Amino acid sequence: MHDAKTNLSRYIAELAPGETILLCNRNEPIAELRSLKGKEVLLPKLGVARGLIEIPDSFFDPLPDDILKAFNGESELWNEDSN
Repeated sequence: MHDAKTNLSRYIAELAPGETILLCNRNEPIAELRSLKGKEVLLPKLGVARGLIEIPDSFFDPLPDDILKAFNGESELWNEDSN
């Protein structure tokens, strides 16, 4: 127990996800420490849908004026005065 009190910060810093540290008092287990961090987040693989989705050329056309105004907060639909 004395060792756990003295080195607790170091033990927690070195605790890996899924790992458990058992605390004992006179060789009798009394508690365990475990990490609350989840498993590592895996980054998605880029390009897995390649060839499955077709984006038409019209996707890159300029947006209509009313939609551009809405994005810029110039639309009457989004004005605070129109509430």
